[in-house]
Amino acid sequence: MKIIWLGHGSFRIEIAGEVLLIDPYLTGNPVFPADRRAEAVDGVTAIFVTHGHGDHTSDAVTLARESGATIYCIADLASYWAGTGVDCVGFNKGGTVSVGKVAVTMVQASHSSSIPSEGGPVYVGTESGFMIAGEGHVIYFSGDTDVMADMQVFNDLHAPDIGILSAGGHYTMDMKRATYAAKTFFDFKVVIPMHYRTFPLLEQNAEVLKAGLPGVKVIEPEVLEAIKI
Repeated sequence: MKIIWLGHGSFRIEIAGEVLLIDPYLTGNPVFPADRRAEAVDGVTAIFVTHGHGDHTSDAVTLARESGATIYCIADLASYWAGTGVDCVGFNKGGTVSVGKVAVTMVQASHSSSIPSEGGPVYVGTESGFMIAGEGHVIYFSGDTDVMADMQVFNDLHAPDIGILSAGGHYTMDMKRATYAAKTFFDFKVVIPMHYRTFPLLEQNAEVLKAGLPGVKVIEPEVLEAIKI
């Protein structure tokens, strides 16, 4: 398995023969090198989107057109994209879809969700996270969220060993809150922070997370450098 950060809340996950892009935000992403776009999207087999905000959806439809990959997202957002000519599968919290040998379950998040338009934001369902199971591992991809008591249920049902957690603060959990979530509700072996370092407003390092999770391998990702599990 390879987990590859594309900057901000965007990831490429190579798992069980599949290439998943999650929340692809390449265009306009200040920490993503535009000249390496082809490398980032090569061989994509599925695109998953947690919510409608532009820093998570900006490249989803374009990449689906280019690659022929299916977009998987909450049903309301799938309906919004219905006229774009791409294959878009809508599902909802508690639902599971399969991509080859990978099973992805949509779970709750605590944030907001809208698509920008000329007339203002268009609300497209609610925000979500994903449990991604494959190769004997379960990844909890939190999406944009704050701490939730629901996380205890997520652990009871899915027992994720890898956490990819929003931790930049202001719009999501900060490092302190992400640390609390990880140690209170989960038994992660590996934690990877996300949704940070992109803009000065967000947290710039994960020292608080590392200090607060002894015994857990906290990996600060670098853009387009594969984390091998």
